[in-house]
Amino acid sequence: MSAQLATVASVEKTLLIVEDDKAFLQRLASAMQGRGFEVTAAESVSEGLQHVEHAAPAFAVVDMRLGDGNGLDVISALKRSRPEARAIILTGYGNIATAVNAVKLGAVDYLAKPVDADDVVSALLSREDRKIEPPANPMSADRVRWEHIQRIYELCSRNVSETARRLNMHRRTLQRILAKRAPR
Repeated sequence: MSAQLATVASVEKTLLIVEDDKAFLQRLASAMQGRGFEVTAAESVSEGLQHVEHAAPAFAVVDMRLGDGNGLDVISALKRSRPEARAIILTGYGNIATAVNAVKLGAVDYLAKPVDADDVVSALLSREDRKIEPPANPMSADRVRWEHIQRIYELCSRNVSETARRLNMHRRTLQRILAKRAPR
């Protein structure tokens, strides 16, 4: 780890979180404050850009897709204002092309939602020459699938038919999945 990065990581723990899912934003902000970060929250790209312009943080956690644009714009502005800042992208729509683009713009990591606060801290504070350790208790594939279905269901205003259509799934199959408890 460079001396400048070590200084930033040990002294200043200012963190900007840009996320349009209010519930997730509140949970993550609270968890990060509990881990010693001074958190500033934003719910849109424009709000995130204002915070970067006013006082560029040492760290940032930015959602990829926001209501008013792309979170990569916030990462790019942060790197222009403060090149040593460390930022990660969160997304529910992971693919290789956007991951490569995020890293090229200066993100140090790219994490798929849902994500644990410990994973975020590990990604933000990891040394550049070392890979992040895999989580001790990762979510099962069934749980990840269930979380994805629940997210799409909520985005479709809890409309079963629309959700089934978007997931390319039979409506009755979706109803059975929704009726069950979340897998572990």
